[in-house]
Amino acid sequence: MRKTVAAGIAAAVMTIAGCADDIDDSAAPSAPPTPPSVSASTTTDTDQLHLVNLGDSFSAAAGVQPLVADSPVLCLRSSRNFAHVLAAAEGYRLTDVSCSGADTTDFASLQYDGVPPQLDALTDDADIVTVMIGGNDSDLYSTAIRECADLAARDLSGSPCADTRGAEYVDIVENQTAPALLDALQAVRDKAPDAEILVVGYPWILPPTGGCYPAMPVATGDVTYLRELQSVLNAALQRAAEQTGARFVDMAPASEGHDACAPVGQRWIEPRNGASGAAPVHPNAAGQQAIADAVAAALE
Repeated sequence: MRKTVAAGIAAAVMTIAGCADDIDDSAAPSAPPTPPSVSASTTTDTDQLHLVNLGDSFSAAAGVQPLVADSPVLCLRSSRNFAHVLAAAEGYRLTDVSCSGADTTDFASLQYDGVPPQLDALTDDADIVTVMIGGNDSDLYSTAIRECADLAARDLSGSPCADTRGAEYVDIVENQTAPALLDALQAVRDKAPDAEILVVGYPWILPPTGGCYPAMPVATGDVTYLRELQSVLNAALQRAAEQTGARFVDMAPASEGHDACAPVGQRWIEPRNGASGAAPVHPNAAGQQAIADAVAAALE
């Protein structure tokens, strides 16, 4: 399922790229100088700190153009994702293996043909490791957003998704995603025992209340339902980080008011309908810059 979703995102991004003249990027930061990533080329200055970036489409910056040259097309790995922005600003040597559609199983196994396990990128010289993962486990985000959107028309002012699904999604996080995150981060720690590991939480997708139907096709009462689901996932990420000696970068406070319902120029997440400059329900360039800033602050 998640490979189908990633392929669908890829098709959407190719459409976005083909209509680049219509994209409003006026609020996004200008593209920073792009440091090479190991998927395309590798820097050789051993005096540089070595940053390794792992994760999913939020880490890869799906839909933010341009892609890293020669990177796997299904990964939708942007040369303007937060790891590239951070590496350019701080002078880090970068190895970026983030890939759209990735879940925790892809740390230790082949995700696509030509896309090796992400843990393979971790070597003894890794100084900093950034990780953004978990939303795709059990197809959590894609399923919840799709199903809540499908149910919204039943009662736009009510909570048809919460009424129908109840604690189902939260139970998946607590019983399946949380232990998988712990195992994945422990594997990262085992492969890079001396590295500073930063686990990045997901920025808010929806506001606390209200919503913005139809840009985000969620019934008013289900906005808080999906916010709670995201909060539970971020809490699982934070616990797993603490249990493995990693540092959690909490994007929730900074991203308040920059969700997919915020206006163009303010939002860090693009809406499901009317996305511009990033894949739907994913961080745009401004969002990636905000994540880079938060990681940089955590490293100070």
